[in-house]
Amino acid sequence: MKLLKSLLPDWVRDYQLKHFSDDLLAGILVTILVLPQSLAYAILAGLPPQLGLYASILPVFVYAIIGSSMIQAVGPVAITAIMTFSLLSPLATPGSVHYVMMATALSLMSGLLVLVFGIFRLGFLSNLLSRPVVGGFISGSAVLILLNQIKFILDVHVIDTGNWGQIASIVQQFSLINPATLLLGGIGFLIFFMTRNFLTKWLETKGISNFRASMITRLTPLLVVIISTILTIQLDLDHQYDIKVVGNIPSELPYLSFHLPENSDLVLLFVPALVLAFIGAVQNITMAHALAIKRHERTDSNKELIGLGSSNIMTAFCGGMPVGGGLTRSAVNLASGAQTPLASIVSALTMLCILLIGVEWFSKIPLCILAASIMVAAISMIDLSGFWRAWNYDRADAFSFLVTGFGVLILNLQIGIILGILLSVANLLYRVSSPHIVVVGRIKGTEHFRNIERHHVETLPCSLFLRIDESLFYGNLSSVESKLMLEISKVPNINSVVLIMSAVNRIDATALEVLTEVLLALKTRGINLHFAEIKGPVQDRLLNTVLYKNL
Repeated sequence: MKLLKSLLPDWVRDYQLKHFSDDLLAGILVTILVLPQSLAYAILAGLPPQLGLYASILPVFVYAIIGSSMIQAVGPVAITAIMTFSLLSPLATPGSVHYVMMATALSLMSGLLVLVFGIFRLGFLSNLLSRPVVGGFISGSAVLILLNQIKFILDVHVIDTGNWGQIASIVQQFSLINPATLLLGGIGFLIFFMTRNFLTKWLETKGISNFRASMITRLTPLLVVIISTILTIQLDLDHQYDIKVVGNIPSELPYLSFHLPENSDLVLLFVPALVLAFIGAVQNITMAHALAIKRHERTDSNKELIGLGSSNIMTAFCGGMPVGGGLTRSAVNLASGAQTPLASIVSALTMLCILLIGVEWFSKIPLCILAASIMVAAISMIDLSGFWRAWNYDRADAFSFLVTGFGVLILNLQIGIILGILLSVANLLYRVSSPHIVVVGRIKGTEHFRNIERHHVETLPCSLFLRIDESLFYGNLSSVESKLMLEISKVPNINSVVLIMSAVNRIDATALEVLTEVLLALKTRGINLHFAEIKGPVQDRLLNTVLYKNL
């Protein structure tokens, strides 16, 4: 019994019955509210719609058991859906058997990579992606989603899967637009947009509590889907006005199986799987941390990766699509009052019941309504405020945002994210290669030393006090040495140089050798070199060096 109890997640062992009703209600509400999205995101990924439902069962259950977040909800999400489509459409025809096999293989490979990241405690790798790069990537992906879904609103057939090819194809077929589809999709888009951006605040001005206003806002899109489906059935819109609908959805449960693609396909999928794993990991960890902060809880980044990786491995074996931590799902989970991962388990069981009851009526959901809901969600993903914050604070970060976003749009997802990472790393290397070095003096009557250009300070004749505000390594030594020699040349009859090392956390082997050479060169000129405020760990490494012994 003790062994069995030790295998259970902490939240199961410590579960409080007072949370059961909240978790039960939240789980049911989440399933009902995101069910249309599950279908829509599968279509967005180029997959049969039922795979979105399958990906909302076993993968959700696995994450609830393994993940560390109390209320994050995983499942089909917009960013993984558009990444799946963008990464796989050049390799196979969307919707084909080969494409589905590639998607399940992509889920498996990306899941294994994320799992490895977690097992080897590589959660810190997510820090390689700066906020501007992530913002640029998601914003560029959001525009891709808009381009991908506009064809369903206009009811035109787009053959070219390239970004510019899609635009050209839509323009060429502008005269073939179906007015009925455009009208229905346009109305749906307007309602979804107004609901998402204004309904909650408007209801609050009418005296409705924030909780009830939020729930009404969440329920409205579902109501729109239901009404449009009823209208399609009653008025026979799909036959009378040629409005495209989801079509037949097999009323069957997912079964565990997996067909491994050819070795050549696996080679082609490695880079896409790595990109998907990296972005999925960053998104999942970021979302888990944000939710934990809001609830005053803690999360384990590496455990999050293990949970997300395991979920994607599971979805590969039940014929689903790649999953991730969903903003909408998690927000609905939080707003519905979820307290523990039991809410996600209830959600998975509810989806299972829906599949058992039957999903025949889903076949009449208009595609233009699902596309409108996705487009409104995509618009909210375009982070213009994040770009302007970066622009006003640091133009280099804003440039990283733009390069990543346009790289995703003009080239592709992989190249876009690689460009963003390279630019961020180059920016970081440039900054650390040109460290902030200032001449300091003492503020009169105190023991505080400050920049002589910013404060009124006292200086000693024939002496130079320099503060180095960066660790010393091979990449910034040239800049440090040049600055040192320049300032020495400005002091007449100089005999002492003091390097204040309060901001130096590390001195690498190359820096040690250069500092030793500088020390010996200054001694031949009758100038003594001194170090001040060396940190303990740095001093410990210097104790047995030639540099330290000659100070």
